[in-house]
Amino acid sequence: MMEWRDEGALLSVRRHGESSAIIEVFTAAHGRHAGVVRGGASRKISPILQPGAQLDLTWKARLDEHMGAFTVEPLRSRTALLGDRLGLAGLNAICAMLHVTLPEREPHSALWQESMALLDALDRPGWPPAYLRWEMRLLEETGFGLDLTRCAVTGSREDLAFVSPKTGRAVSRGAAGGWADRLFPLPLALLGQGPASAEEVRQGLAITGHFLGRELAPLLNGRPLPEARGRLMELLARA
Repeated sequence: MMEWRDEGALLSVRRHGESSAIIEVFTAAHGRHAGVVRGGASRKISPILQPGAQLDLTWKARLDEHMGAFTVEPLRSRTALLGDRLGLAGLNAICAMLHVTLPEREPHSALWQESMALLDALDRPGWPPAYLRWEMRLLEETGFGLDLTRCAVTGSREDLAFVSPKTGRAVSRGAAGGWADRLFPLPLALLGQGPASAEEVRQGLAITGHFLGRELAPLLNGRPLPEARGRLMELLARA
């Protein structure tokens, strides 16, 4: 019998049979992991199984490769976000992006800590820049990180103004020349310089979205990035 105990955030839940549920969680030490919760559709347990909820989890299975079963205990509910349209959109986007980005059962302890901190921040104002930084971190988890430290053409660290949609590297204003309209504008928010305006966050998410879509293309099989991320982008555009 295989067994472990861990802490995780609930990414998704779907009914399984008459009374059970299959949940997917992002755990501290066991990564993205699915399992059955017996009685998960009951009145007692179903209110606990809400996306974003932080859970104390025990997983058991006869063999490691089996789906196995979870027993769950609530640690933190994030149902307060149900009355916050933007915060709820952020929560759903985080859950959806973790689902499509992370391979199953592969630990990402640093990303887990950053993800929990971001989920905790959603009920406070001013969190969208943190979401942008989180997507940059998510992009690094795919093996492709942006290089915004120096100009890809001249090597200069001065007057960086654009990002190449091909390489993900910064380009200075002078080096861009006639190619500027084919490059992404580089918001200061991606460089961690000064407060991030709503427009800078949107510009930054256009960049991370472009590269996440490209790097995840084999997993997406021609589909776009999750609709939940698109809804967040729409709400940010109205902010």
